[in-house]
Amino acid sequence: MSSHPHSIALPTHKDYTGSKFAIWLFLITEVILFGGMFILYSVYRSEYATDFHLAAEELNTLLGTINTLILLTSSLTMALSIAATHHGNRKLALSMLAVTVLCGIAFLVIKYFEWGAKFHHGIYPGSEYLLAHSKGEILFFGLYFTMAGVHGIHVLVGVVLLTVMFFRVSKQPNAKVSFVAGHGLGQAEGGRIAIVDKEGRTLWTGEEIDTSIRRIDIGTSYWPVKNRFKVADFNLLENSGLYWHIVDIVWIFLFPLFYLIT
Repeated sequence: MSSHPHSIALPTHKDYTGSKFAIWLFLITEVILFGGMFILYSVYRSEYATDFHLAAEELNTLLGTINTLILLTSSLTMALSIAATHHGNRKLALSMLAVTVLCGIAFLVIKYFEWGAKFHHGIYPGSEYLLAHSKGEILFFGLYFTMAGVHGIHVLVGVVLLTVMFFRVSKQPNAKVSFVAGHGLGQAEGGRIAIVDKEGRTLWTGEEIDTSIRRIDIGTSYWPVKNRFKVADFNLLENSGLYWHIVDIVWIFLFPLFYLIT
């Protein structure tokens, strides 16, 4: 027997319920963040209603509408991607996820050109052109660039996150055994190591574990399984989808408040 510290093969614990709870807590903080800015917008708009109306005429409603349609489409494709994983349809899940990423990129590209035009005409916080306007118009564009900018950062983060998920989900899942070093053998004394299938049928049973055993090494062979998803990947994809949906919802509120008040 080996004189090295004993170890035992144990299942790796993953708290999927905890991760779901954590993402909801994170989303609540996002709601608080944007909620505070929406309240600030409401206060200033009630005070400078006419100035907000005049300033909104400087925004490109067509580009805003296109971006809204793009994000609504991305929300649909994100939902379809998650639904496809429920049915084990890897090809459809990856296709819809790719479309979602492309929609996010398209949104950012359009926003880049829209803001580029604004900067070209001197419309940005602190510019001489903007400072020559009324206080209400200055506040409008200050809120616009802040809120739309923070939202744009969230879209960028979402695009990166979903891209990572695309490559992660595209990998074929493999079954593997993890080993945990420690004092677990004492607790397993008198038991046996067994391999069972998903129906609970025993496929193989090892020798009884007694005090003479100092270490257990298990080697496994595994093969990729088509159209199957790791539970961890599915959980991460769902959490990523929740994040993307909150990003879409925020824009649904931003669009009419800034682009449609003319």
